[in-house]
Amino acid sequence: MKNIIFFLLIVFAIFSCSKNDDQKERNPYLTDPVVSLNLNLNLPEYNGLKFPGNYVITSQGIKGIVVYCVSDTQYFAYDLTDPNHAPSSCSRMEVDGTIASCPCSTDENEYNIVNFGRHTTEPDTKYPMQSYSAVRNGNTINISN
Repeated sequence: MKNIIFFLLIVFAIFSCSKNDDQKERNPYLTDPVVSLNLNLNLPEYNGLKFPGNYVITSQGIKGIVVYCVSDTQYFAYDLTDPNHAPSSCSRMEVDGTIASCPCSTDENEYNIVNFGRHTTEPDTKYPMQSYSAVRNGNTINISN
């Protein structure tokens, strides 16, 4: 009898655990491109990232990546494809200050870069921007996923 109870407990424990318990729902519109960038802050094109409020756009990712400097130790990096529809010819977002907006005429989606890439008007029902890890090591910012 003890063996049966032990067996049932083990089976219950295995089926109650999930790999995705701590992960958000997967965005069906986007892929996960392999991203590994090193931005040297000594180079003129990335020098602005030494100062809060500045950003650069790279050609990596799905439609490009925006890297935003919050402080000299905190950076955000997001893909510039609109996460709430499939990538298309018009889904590359444009950045103005801290807002990334989709130029597609059908949606008018906008996202706040410094608010974790969340949708500005429907943050709880729309997917946020696809984020990448952004870590500063000395004069280099490492962007990866």
